[in-house]
Amino acid sequence: MTSATPTPNKARSQMTQQAVRGLFHLTAIVTITVWGFTGWDMPFPGILVGLGLLALSVLIWALFLSPKPVLATDKFGRALIELLLLAAGVASMLGLGVNWMIAVAFGVVGATLGFITSIRSK
Repeated sequence: MTSATPTPNKARSQMTQQAVRGLFHLTAIVTITVWGFTGWDMPFPGILVGLGLLALSVLIWALFLSPKPVLATDKFGRALIELLLLAAGVASMLGLGVNWMIAVAFGVVGATLGFITSIRSK
């Protein structure tokens, strides 16, 4: 018989996956923000764009991708929002001059981790 409660190893594995997934989201948000600050002239438009992109990306993450999202959507909606966040992170890495292989590896690993975590979480 199988029980409804997960084993300690499975629960620990899910927690680790969620933590690493959160680090990927945080990295994407930070690179988007840094790109916003460095992409424009610094005194006036750079600060506004950087803070605006930070607020927008954190708002999107909190509304859809946080552990307790404000707007609950189905798994396809969450996957789409996560892919858009990771794609924006990859694009901002490329805009910052990061090697394209590192940026693509970040996107592929982040998307794969998001897929695996979403399958195992429910």
